[in-house]
Amino acid sequence: MLCRAFLLQAVRYASTSRQVGVLFDVDGVLLRGGTVIPAARRALSKLVDENNNFLFPVVFVTNAGSCQRLHKARQLSRLLDVHVSPEQVVLSHSPLNMMKSFHNKCVLVSGQGPVTSIAQSLGFKKVVTIEELSQHHPLLDMVDHNRRPTAPLSPLEDLPQIQAIILFGEPVRWETNLQLLVDVLLTDGRPGSIHDPQLSSQLPILACNMDLLWMAEAPSPRFGHGMFLLCLEAVYRKLTGRELQYETLLGKPSLLTYQYAERLLRTQNHNRKLSTIYAVGDNLMTDVYGANLYNRYLGQQPEAMKSGAKLVALGTGSPITMEEQELVSAAECRSILVCTGVYNPHSPLPSNQNSSITEMVSHGHRDLVLEPDLLEPSRVVEDVEAAVDLMLQQESSDA
Repeated sequence: MLCRAFLLQAVRYASTSRQVGVLFDVDGVLLRGGTVIPAARRALSKLVDENNNFLFPVVFVTNAGSCQRLHKARQLSRLLDVHVSPEQVVLSHSPLNMMKSFHNKCVLVSGQGPVTSIAQSLGFKKVVTIEELSQHHPLLDMVDHNRRPTAPLSPLEDLPQIQAIILFGEPVRWETNLQLLVDVLLTDGRPGSIHDPQLSSQLPILACNMDLLWMAEAPSPRFGHGMFLLCLEAVYRKLTGRELQYETLLGKPSLLTYQYAERLLRTQNHNRKLSTIYAVGDNLMTDVYGANLYNRYLGQQPEAMKSGAKLVALGTGSPITMEEQELVSAAECRSILVCTGVYNPHSPLPSNQNSSITEMVSHGHRDLVLEPDLLEPSRVVEDVEAAVDLMLQQESSDA
């Protein structure tokens, strides 16, 4: 008891003197599907005081996107026995609320869950779903014979021209979404028209969640939205001879996702600068790669501030220039890899000297330039409790 009290006192001092923040991945670190990983509750209990308040700024960063932040916060609070507020949650689509230039465009949304309300909560004013598109153009979706119209169709009010596409996550009916998305792309947003594979321009696509695989209750990883993107890219390339282009790619390992997450950490920290961000995850290509990419980005900021330049967040997707206040950010981001999710502890970690291993773990998106050194975590531990113990030990020793 005295040992824990001493540790809490040291950690409290560290949390105020060094301004530490923590980013937790969810699936494979805290949960597997709807099941809590045993170490998760023990880990989080070490990060709260006697009033169940977090000792450090904490944000839960997940590539899930089929719900709103309030729903995810309630789920995490219920399953993990700690209070998680919506302001502590970053979903794959959360940074879309900063992309205001698209908020007044008519957008087609693909995914599952309450996609219309999700898009509206992010600021989008004119939203069309795949289901609505299918209802207005029932002859487009022909794979499932049971869904083909059998009676004469009454004309429906025309939908507005689609001006952009938002891919929130993997849909339930892949064949329907693939077909209608291609229809929209090859008709410049007018899916009732004839395809033109040689269009001079392509509608903007905002894609959230690049995970090829994710860890649920099954013994092996499951297909993620990255797998659906891979199919869409292949179909588009086969029909047009061109590569599908994205306006932006969101979710880990996108730099914009980490910048958004750090903004939430700073808000919890009363807008004071953080010294260290610990990022705990189970996936080399998302959690580790993203945290290490962000750490490199943070290392470039002092020079940018001296020169007065505004850094551009490249990483994945379109370049986004960050405002000056975004340059006042953490000194470093340390990646911690756990062995309870996608990462297989029996497989060796990639290295610059082992190209075959690097190729094997390269489940990242096509537009993500693979840099093997960014796949090396700061530490590898058994589970999230070991990750928290490591962090607390480090911070108490530095206090």
